Amino acid sequence: MTTKKIVLLDGNSLAYRAFFALPLLTNDSGIHTNAVYGFTMMLQNILADEKPTHMLVAWDAGKTTFRHQTYGEYKGGRQKTPPELSEQFPYLRKLLEAFNIPQYELDQYEADDIIGTLSTTGDADGSEVIVISGDKDLTQLASEKTTVYITRKGMTDIEKYTPDHVKEKYGIEPQQIIDMKGLMGDTSDNIPGVPGVGEKTALKLLKEYGSVENVYQSIDNITAKKLKENLTNNEEQAYMSKTLATIEVKAPLTISIDDLSYAGPDMDKVTSIYQELKFKTLLEKIAPQEAEKPQEAIDIQFLTEITEADLTDEMAIHIEMIEDNYLTADILGISLADEKRTLFVTLAVAQQSAIFKEWLGNPANKKYTSDSKAAIASLAGQGLIAEGFEFDLLLASYIVNPSSTYPDIASIAREFGRADVQPDEVIYGKGAKKSVPDEEKIAEHASRKARVIWDLRDVIETKLKENDLYDLYHELELPLAKILCQMEVTGVKTDLKTLQEIGSDLSAKLIELEAAIYEAAGEKFNINSPKQLGVILFEKIGLTPIKKTKTGYSTAADVLEKLESEHEIIGLILTYRQLGKLNSTYIEGLSKEIHEDGKIHTRFQQALTTTGRLSSINPNLQNIPVRLEEGRKIRAAFVPSEPGWYLFAADYSQIELRVLAHISKDEKMIEAFRAGADIHTKTAMDVFGVDQDAVTSDMRRAAKAVNFGIVYGISDYGLSQSLGITRKEAATFIESYLNSFPGVKAYMEEIVADAKLKGYVTTLMNRRRYLPDITSSNFNLRGFAERTAMNTPIQGSAADIIKKAMIDMAKRLEDEGLQTRMLLQVHDELIFEAPEDEIEKLKQIVPEVMESAIALDVPLKVDWAFGLSWYETK
Repeated sequence: MTTKKIVLLDGNSLAYRAFFALPLLTNDSGIHTNAVYGFTMMLQNILADEKPTHMLVAWDAGKTTFRHQTYGEYKGGRQKTPPELSEQFPYLRKLLEAFNIPQYELDQYEADDIIGTLSTTGDADGSEVIVISGDKDLTQLASEKTTVYITRKGMTDIEKYTPDHVKEKYGIEPQQIIDMKGLMGDTSDNIPGVPGVGEKTALKLLKEYGSVENVYQSIDNITAKKLKENLTNNEEQAYMSKTLATIEVKAPLTISIDDLSYAGPDMDKVTSIYQELKFKTLLEKIAPQEAEKPQEAIDIQFLTEITEADLTDEMAIHIEMIEDNYLTADILGISLADEKRTLFVTLAVAQQSAIFKEWLGNPANKKYTSDSKAAIASLAGQGLIAEGFEFDLLLASYIVNPSSTYPDIASIAREFGRADVQPDEVIYGKGAKKSVPDEEKIAEHASRKARVIWDLRDVIETKLKENDLYDLYHELELPLAKILCQMEVTGVKTDLKTLQEIGSDLSAKLIELEAAIYEAAGEKFNINSPKQLGVILFEKIGLTPIKKTKTGYSTAADVLEKLESEHEIIGLILTYRQLGKLNSTYIEGLSKEIHEDGKIHTRFQQALTTTGRLSSINPNLQNIPVRLEEGRKIRAAFVPSEPGWYLFAADYSQIELRVLAHISKDEKMIEAFRAGADIHTKTAMDVFGVDQDAVTSDMRRAAKAVNFGIVYGISDYGLSQSLGITRKEAATFIESYLNSFPGVKAYMEEIVADAKLKGYVTTLMNRRRYLPDITSSNFNLRGFAERTAMNTPIQGSAADIIKKAMIDMAKRLEDEGLQTRMLLQVHDELIFEAPEDEIEKLKQIVPEVMESAIALDVPLKVDWAFGLSWYETK
């Protein structure tokens, strides 16, 4: 009989540990994901390493447990769970369901008690038991058969507690942990213990007497006067504390070990939740789960020559490529479909056919495709000009449901009830195993895509019209795709020599910083070694350690930032790290992205974010750090592509706050923007109740944080992290802000109420975001949906406005007959390149077009600048 291997996880403890171990991350949908991501990474490692036969995640059932009957203040004083973590618990449970891992909670009991009861049962049966938690209280369960894993820094650094390890670390047996807690207490659980008794004293007493009971039986032998006095005066409290620290191993569970049998995950469900949470890295690690399935035959005509009879004035066209980057990918073939026929041609046949070229370039011929931007760009790269795209499957599907992620046409087809297209990975493989199959297989795969594009057009466009989304799709997103394509194909000139010079300067500064750090430390050491750095900071210099890791002292950025005022070396080290990252990530990274034409050709992802914002990849030019001057200087490498030309940059000033003023109709905010006042100073005046002259830089910084924080649905926890203040201070500040701007407060209440009635919110241009959890009985899911309801109309409207401005700007440049080219969109900024004699014209028309993209109750304001590089435009 095979020995059972039971893995028991402390759900709440691990979720908290993951949340605080990772930065406060959100995905493109605005969902906070750091706790789920950290938990998932740990879970995958555990499954791979331990290969359990039985498994359970135990959850705390609520705030009140049987221990509160003993001591009402048990776990009192704990801060309220940050909403950024609370909203992740439902996703954690959903994730565990996908992994088919049983979950359990029991009213009046904690997860510890569930784990204690099951581990004791498993231990008695001779099973191997692994307990995993971030809470050292569970080390009392360690035995010959039970090992307790305690997560430390991050989620993958685990300390394994066996009886021998407990003995080695504390000098006591696992069952004596409760005696230690009885004497020293536990601040995290608000267990009082005996005043004046810390870990060192508690362990000394236990090594001599063995237990709390024996300590009191031998109280007369204790000679230390103050210790004896504290023990005597707090005897009842010591026994109570031991009781509180004792895990219940006979909880009245309604499950047994047999109910915990684990057979492995449901990979379809796992893939689905990874897609929902936008865990791209984890998705890439999942091998294709769908084997090739028998499908209905499809009648395909292979054309070796194209005649006029083959082409009609209305057809679906699909360009088949194996790689994601359509700017550089090879075209494997072209498929076409109409009501009755499905055709396939090779690229060579298409390129040689004058009839096909004329049909493709004629805008009167309506073309329906899966991704018009990719189609236009890939064809252009092969000398084929395409016009007349009237339907874009990817964009239309995205607008119907912006929360869905569509990695390929097969996923869109399945969304709309079609299962006749295989995922690309099934046909081509993945990663290093990716390969091009024979032409017949390519033709069938591509042709099925063309067929589904044709068949789904009416279905999806009908949905768009029913939901009043057709104008957004047809008048904004579809024409924008063509403009973005032109920008991607044009690219932005990048001076490799300048990048290398900036890299050399950074290297020189790093050497200077290195010398300054050595001087401040009084010796040379490896600055990049956390272990050596920890010794320098906390042993030689004598700074106070904040965190410890398995290998020594923590020197993470958040730790060093808290110590920055204590010694000059900290600021030097933080700067050293920042410059090192700039050099490796951006100087070297961008250098590799320069194409043979001397340009970087980034791609804009148009159908990704739930707010409608564009994102940039290969490389991400929206993410170049500009807080440090050295980071800003990287923009000096981006230059005009022709002699005598300039770069011209124009960006919206505080567009999201202006949208908020318009939507909320807040009189104070509208008045401030109309008067041209500095909105952050005005906010500081109102919130702090001071005159303009009394507003300090710190006041303005705090006002700016809450102004933009409100836009993103910030909580007291989020604001406290941003400003380095307590949550209580942050909560007071938010309350003062909302009292100062009653229109904003009313908007937040009204938009949530409206969302509960409709199930969605809209932007000023009618972009929808569905909020299925807005009426959920689950507090955490509902809370996230409510914050999303508040901020989506603001962020989404700002995204729509600059998209409209791009369309209007492209038309104006054409109408004026200018040579100016639009190159980049970076958040609220547009970058152009233009000949010198057109700069004066741009100064007039760019602000004019951008500021009139939409009519608001407050003026839109555009700032502009020009120069011989992107850096010079700031």
